[in-house]
Amino acid sequence: MSPTPASLPARAPHRRILSLWFPRLGADRILRQDRGGITAPLAVTEEVSNMQVISSLSAAAENAGLLVGQSLRDAHAVCAHLVARSRNRPAEQAFLAALQRWAAQFSPWVAAEGEDALVLDLTGCAHLFGGEAALVARIDAECAAMGVSVALGLADTRGAAWALARFVQGEVGSDRSGDAIQQEARATRARAQPSRAGAPQKGKGRHWTRGGTAPDRVASPAGQVRIAPPGQTYGALAPLPVAALRLDPAMVAQLNRLGLRQIGDLLGQPRAALARRFGRGLVLRLDQAMGSAPEPISPARAPDHFAVRLTLPEPIGLMSDLLAALDRMLPQLCARLEARGKGARVLRLEAQRTDQAAEVVEVTLARPSRTPARIRPLLAMKLEQLDAGFGIDQLRLQVLQAEPLHGRRQVGHLEAGARARAADHQLADVLGRLGARVGTEALTRYHPVETHVPEKTAQLQAAAWSEAVARWPHVARPRPVLLWPPELVQAQDVPELDACFRWRGRDWHCLQREGPERIAPEWWLDDPNWRSGVRDYWRVVTEDGQRLWLYFAHGAALSRGWFCQGSFG
Repeated sequence: MSPTPASLPARAPHRRILSLWFPRLGADRILRQDRGGITAPLAVTEEVSNMQVISSLSAAAENAGLLVGQSLRDAHAVCAHLVARSRNRPAEQAFLAALQRWAAQFSPWVAAEGEDALVLDLTGCAHLFGGEAALVARIDAECAAMGVSVALGLADTRGAAWALARFVQGEVGSDRSGDAIQQEARATRARAQPSRAGAPQKGKGRHWTRGGTAPDRVASPAGQVRIAPPGQTYGALAPLPVAALRLDPAMVAQLNRLGLRQIGDLLGQPRAALARRFGRGLVLRLDQAMGSAPEPISPARAPDHFAVRLTLPEPIGLMSDLLAALDRMLPQLCARLEARGKGARVLRLEAQRTDQAAEVVEVTLARPSRTPARIRPLLAMKLEQLDAGFGIDQLRLQVLQAEPLHGRRQVGHLEAGARARAADHQLADVLGRLGARVGTEALTRYHPVETHVPEKTAQLQAAAWSEAVARWPHVARPRPVLLWPPELVQAQDVPELDACFRWRGRDWHCLQREGPERIAPEWWLDDPNWRSGVRDYWRVVTEDGQRLWLYFAHGAALSRGWFCQGSFG
């Protein structure tokens, strides 16, 4: 009995990948930020090898004949009224992140691709927007309304979509696109074909498929569109240059010298021969473009966001009302932190007033915490800084910095463990309250350092971001309680200390002395304080009971002599 249509397994839909390339991302960001104030051609520059080089251009600058990668000096020679702005990479990354959030309306699988592109997995999503052509038209319209230049490609694979977005120009279904150099007469085409910046002029006038320089993008011939129908990846990629396979420029130049200029030329070659001659990277790119090798899309995970908002029916201004509002918001916030295994380190309380003004206070905890009873007193100390004005009608509590906070299991005596935990919590509470008053950065503590050099046996660390040391490292020989910079001692220039010496303007008589203890600096460091050479330290007891720490410097870059550096109390 033949199977009925209902019993047949459903065919998996073709995987459809959309690549969105923003070739003028840096320039478009500045133009949007300037809100129409820049009407002249715009170039975004960055420093490369002590030279200002163009990284992005506006449409007007490209029409003036400027190129990305061109030096700013040459660009000013071509376009005298050029406006130049320095590149801001963090701002461009934030702009691309905003575009990624905008693109999430078309597919839940959106990922950044490099510094100026996005890739979307549209499998099963295009029909929600009226089909792929309607979706592409909507993206074009929305990008034009936002003032963002976009080039896109839609295909079965990520590599094919990448190639169509960057190496095919023009609108969907257009017969003439871009400069349309291929559709001009032969003589006109030879004069109009632009040479790439820095390329030799040997191939000038010859088409790139016949020995000329391969272009970065090719004009779309008749029937070549940005959307490759399902199952038509071969026909869409075959006429494109080999650079559309995301190959290194050196490999592209090597393939061009051998006459392999189009992707179709590579698809007809034996795979084993290509792998032996050019390496497995070329074969991998071919497989990724044709769909033989997987290339998944992994969207970036959204960062954890912890915030609670409370809208009040009537404006409030009393301290008791604000504390009551905190008592309602803190348990919700701490429950979310506990669900994610994190604790709050920095919190911000924002109070919206009825006159549309906002009052903001921030609190930094000495230890990350998700216990409302430990966070509430710190916020209560900051509430005095809020100016309620005519009343506060909305409160928002947000965690600005969260850190992993895992539950600890105490091993050993239960009572001793409870006391240790209580002492640790009390110290954290004290540090938190002091930090709320004077600033967390003002609270410091000493930490031991494994070294024999007296000046480096301890280092200063922030108390809020460091753990207390339970036991200071044991030193074989005692060290003075007080240390100060070495002070000159007048004594005989010999390693053995005499019974009398002069220090701080008075004479001292030595009753007991113990030493020497030789200490040398780290040989791999050039410490200015140790340029006097190796030191021999002595513990000296004077007639009046002073216990001093003296040393004899044997001399190196500086002269030798006696110095006093500390006191044992």
